[in-house]
Amino acid sequence: MEKGAAPGARRQNRGPSAAAENRAALVAAAREVFAADGYEAPLSAVARRAGVGQGSLYRHFPDRVSLAVAAFAENVSLLEDLAARPDSTLDECLDLLTEQAIASAAFMDMLSGHAGDPRVAPIAERVTAILARKLPGAQDAGRFGPEVRPEDLLMCIGMVSGLIAKTPDGIRRETAERAWALLRRALAP
Repeated sequence: MEKGAAPGARRQNRGPSAAAENRAALVAAAREVFAADGYEAPLSAVARRAGVGQGSLYRHFPDRVSLAVAAFAENVSLLEDLAARPDSTLDECLDLLTEQAIASAAFMDMLSGHAGDPRVAPIAERVTAILARKLPGAQDAGRFGPEVRPEDLLMCIGMVSGLIAKTPDGIRRETAERAWALLRRALAP
């Protein structure tokens, strides 16, 4: 709604000049809505939160996967930034992925539920590449067995994320820590 407009008043259509602003608002709104209500949240809720019509949403993002890929691109960028630090560890990367899952299980739902989708596959590949880069150091340190592959870690992340998604907010972190403790023991040499 425009500033100063009466409640319930129709928003003025600013045409193509608002496209970039609307897209940014939709991406921000999607992050919030997916975090609060999960990956299957109604897209109409995203449009409402962004302050745009559903037509605008579908002009920018023809479907849920397109919107989710845009909304979670920042998650992968943050992970890549962490992994690029020479002193970062696999455990730190797994911790960040877990924090992202606690904040929004929808990110992992998208990765695991649509891994074969050509729009999602590059994101899963980027995450797997990070895990592949950091895994040898963790194996050398005796944290993970030599048979553990990056794909196994991605599966574990999906398992923890799935568990977190079904856990009440107040105990998600504790639940994630317990799950990782079990998984790390199972994956240790």
